[in-house]
Amino acid sequence: MVSGQCLGDQQSLLLQLKNSLRFDPIYSKKLVHWSNKIVDCCSWEGVTCSQLGHVVGLDLSNESISGGLDNSSSLFSLGFLQSLNLADNKFSSSEIPDQFMRLKNLSYLNLSTAGFLGFDPIGISHLTRLVALDLSSAYVPHINMYFHLATLVQNLSEHRELYLDGVLVLEEGSGWCQHLSASLPNLSVLSMKNCGLSGPLDSCLSNLPKSLSVIRLDGNMFSAPVPEFFADFKNLTSLSFASCKLNGKFPEKIFQIPTLQMLDLSSNDLLQGFLPEFPRNGSLQRILLAHTSFSGTLPHSLGSLKMLSTLDLSYCSLTGTIPTAMDNLTQLVDLKMSHNNFTGPIPSVSMAKNLTQINLSSNDLTGEITYTRWEELLMLEMLDLRYNSHTGSIPGSLFSLQSLRELYLSYNQFCGQLVGFSNISSHLLNTIDLSSNNLEGPIPLSLFQFPSPDLTLDLSYNKLWIESSGINSSFRPLVTYSHISLASNQ
Repeated sequence: MVSGQCLGDQQSLLLQLKNSLRFDPIYSKKLVHWSNKIVDCCSWEGVTCSQLGHVVGLDLSNESISGGLDNSSSLFSLGFLQSLNLADNKFSSSEIPDQFMRLKNLSYLNLSTAGFLGFDPIGISHLTRLVALDLSSAYVPHINMYFHLATLVQNLSEHRELYLDGVLVLEEGSGWCQHLSASLPNLSVLSMKNCGLSGPLDSCLSNLPKSLSVIRLDGNMFSAPVPEFFADFKNLTSLSFASCKLNGKFPEKIFQIPTLQMLDLSSNDLLQGFLPEFPRNGSLQRILLAHTSFSGTLPHSLGSLKMLSTLDLSYCSLTGTIPTAMDNLTQLVDLKMSHNNFTGPIPSVSMAKNLTQINLSSNDLTGEITYTRWEELLMLEMLDLRYNSHTGSIPGSLFSLQSLRELYLSYNQFCGQLVGFSNISSHLLNTIDLSSNNLEGPIPLSLFQFPSPDLTLDLSYNKLWIESSGINSSFRPLVTYSHISLASNQ
């Protein structure tokens, strides 16, 4: 937007607002610089003006504001405001002033984690031009906001984005979704995490506008199955039901929504399901199913999800081998599939150059781990293959990864001598656990000249020994290490 010269009355109102607010000048990056020494208030940080010089945008987020905001504030005289952001402040647990109703041109209002509390915000319910509203809060018992959705949304027919995370909704049963579907025909984003909602997931949800692209309902106690009608939301990009006590079988059709980018069903221990065949070149970027009862095998078509960056299937009941097609997931950053019943070898993941975490611990994986060209995973920070049945030698290339922080290979059947320690180049490395394997031979003296002084090193329960020659000079740096265990070796 092209700004005009600030009008005098607008500057006066802004200075009155500054003087009425209590904020810490050490942490303020906007208010602290507002001054009549700078004539054009349109150039002030956090202020946006129209071509006519009216203030139409105000961003005072994260300004360390404390104290209250009362109905007499000059803020409510800025009648041309279209966008207002007061997020991440501490308005001393004051209620949302009714005078918000005077800002009739507001289309965007963000009061998230701003410190407000109380019951139905009458003033906001009169802002008929609102397109996006964020009242999310960090839930604290007895210090919170409590709303009747019927009151809040009754006049918001133009509304497209609604964020109410942590707000306690007072409607009983399915009343909340009935009010949403009746009052918000243009809704595209619905985020109501930890709102005290209860189940079941009523059929009235199917009446929500099919324009919905984001549905986030985590942390509500639905204690019910997920209905198949969610697959009818053809514009859906994000669906999140984490920690909702879901049960029954999850509909496979939802996985196959062409536009779906993120699916989070984690921490629903009773939720069952299978991973279906995925559409070629699907849009999924994040699949989060940890701590569910999903079972069966991984489909080969998982490798067709070219955009997949996060795959968390840990603590499920999955079986079978890990498809070799996983090497096609070039955008993968975070791979977690621990605590399942996977068998067979680990396929190569060398093509995923941005991988930072691999956790395949507590399965029944076998074979060598030399199929992956580890030296090409330059971003890898953590590798966890504990509690499997891997054999063969430990690739020396693992120790040359400059981003590596944690390496867990314990409780396997790795054998041979330790090689590659002289190549360790990561100053970030803090944990190496190679315990409970079949490693043998001398412990390389280079092990005791690590670049990382805070290293925790566990080589216990192997067949290793330390050569006595040069022991005095080589052991001198050990006093700087956090922990070294060489128990039950030779």
